[in-house]
Amino acid sequence: MVRFERRWSSAKVIGALADAMVAKGVPEHLRSDHGPEFIAHGLRKWLADTGAKTAYIEPGSPWENGYCESFNSKMGDEFLNGEIFYSMKELRVLAERWRKHYNTIRPHSSLGYRPPAPEVWLASTAGQAEIAALH
Repeated sequence: MVRFERRWSSAKVIGALADAMVAKGVPEHLRSDHGPEFIAHGLRKWLADTGAKTAYIEPGSPWENGYCESFNSKMGDEFLNGEIFYSMKELRVLAERWRKHYNTIRPHSSLGYRPPAPEVWLASTAGQAEIAALH
């Protein structure tokens, strides 16, 4: 999930996490930094109620979450630094387009220059879901 906001509050984080959990299930742990939106009491209580535990990254230790740091770096280099956005709506639409490209088309060196979720796989699983919905 890629979601942009001008300012993140714990309520917006809860909304984004709830959307992700509906789509993918509740994770065992949620790894995050110590930003105020992630350490807020309301968010910690909500996570506890879902059954997910928190795993905070130690300040100054970005290597503890290398996947996110790598993704954030690539998003900055390949998308954000090369665009001018005239509205949040435009940013959100283009970010979703970039996310889909990153996951389904763009080659990843760590995967032998294959994308993590090729479009063929997505199309075949989407078709299975549609068939299952018809029965």
